Amino acid sequence: MQLTLEFGGGLELLCDSVKIHEVNVEPQVEEKLTMKNLLSWVRTNLIKERPEMFMKGDTVRPGVLVLVNDCDWELSGQLETVLEEKDNVVFISTLHGG
Repeated sequence: MQLTLEFGGGLELLCDSVKIHEVNVEPQVEEKLTMKNLLSWVRTNLIKERPEMFMKGDTVRPGVLVLVNDCDWELSGQLETVLEEKDNVVFISTLHGG
């Protein structure tokens, strides 16, 4: 399944400073691809350093805004959100040092 993943607010630094990734993620056999599956895939395949800055347990850390097709994932089911071909998923850290 083709997806566009975008990382911002400093999260791109965990992915070799690449903000936009065009990826192909295959769901498990006869299973729909959910955000929970995608987060596991991202941790394994895209995060190059300090995964604890992106994820806590099976979900994103508090302070990471997740948008699926420009809609807050809290409105679409969070981890259970089902993804479809060519969806756009954006991860933005709202936490900044100062």
